[in-house]
Amino acid sequence: MQKESVKAPINQVSVRYIVTNVDEAIAFYTHSLGFAVDIHPAPGFAGLSLGSLRLLLNKPGAGGAGQAMGDGRTPTPGGWNRFQLEVDDLVALVARLTANGCRFRNEIVAGNGGKQILLEDPSGNLIELFEPNRS
Repeated sequence: MQKESVKAPINQVSVRYIVTNVDEAIAFYTHSLGFAVDIHPAPGFAGLSLGSLRLLLNKPGAGGAGQAMGDGRTPTPGGWNRFQLEVDDLVALVARLTANGCRFRNEIVAGNGGKQILLEDPSGNLIELFEPNRS
């Protein structure tokens, strides 16, 4: 007997990043990657967008998603999870971002599908910049 699939009533998908400084993160994402600020109602929270990607930024301890868990642990930035932005010219973009003081976790690597590099936001959260093979 086959199980019936359940479709969740999802209206929008967002990625939430914990950042140490929301204003610094806003500057990074808007100036370096072209995000727009949709909402910034408090110092500890902002909502940004780029195309259909909605990025939510929270400062630890700022309430909501930044507040401590029941066992006392607080959310922290960093880690290896990331979202991917597809780009047309990775080498040129990396050169521009490097000239603007942006940090990378690695060098450009090439694989079967294309080239990628891991860009760090000011809190150490990752953005994968990916240029697919176009052959």
